[in-house]
Amino acid sequence: MTIEAATGESRITALCALSQQVRELMDATALTDVPEDELEAITADVAALTARLRAVARETPQPFEFAPDGTLRHLGNAVTGAANPHALPLVVTSDGESVRAELSFRPLHEGPPGSVHGGISAMILDHVLGQAVVVAGFAGMTASLSVNYRKPVPYGVPLVATGAFTRKEGRKTWVEGRIALTDGTVLVEATGLFVTPAAWLGE
Repeated sequence: MTIEAATGESRITALCALSQQVRELMDATALTDVPEDELEAITADVAALTARLRAVARETPQPFEFAPDGTLRHLGNAVTGAANPHALPLVVTSDGESVRAELSFRPLHEGPPGSVHGGISAMILDHVLGQAVVVAGFAGMTASLSVNYRKPVPYGVPLVATGAFTRKEGRKTWVEGRIALTDGTVLVEATGLFVTPAAWLGE
């Protein structure tokens, strides 16, 4: 590895560490009950740090790129991006036929009191189903996502998201997935239709 490559990876490691700290800051902000004067002091500190970060900025988040091990990564992704504070970040694995991700939502994701916002669950499933399409050997963009909320999704507890290919017709690929408790209790189910753009096929 060249010195330049090592420096680049070192910077990315630092950026990911910063993003994790910002996640913790967001969680702390959502749950804090410190006095008003402390809130004002912290706000001033955060404003100063924000200005420092904006001193040199890009127009878009971290792009798709190849990691040193040759795998494709997207550190700026809103679901999986380790360099994106908005992301969990979700880590999706595959057995060659389906995909799986272990996750735990945070209080920051609350919708109904004590439960995760339905849109957050849908976002996670959209990504997991998209990965299932890739594992099946296809590529596509989400055309439709049908979500069935069976039980409230809690935050702060271990959960499992899964996705698998079901069928394909031409440029259309169907997949299905779910978010469940570790004991298998299904909380949210989803069916997705992904379409491969004709341009991607050279049509």
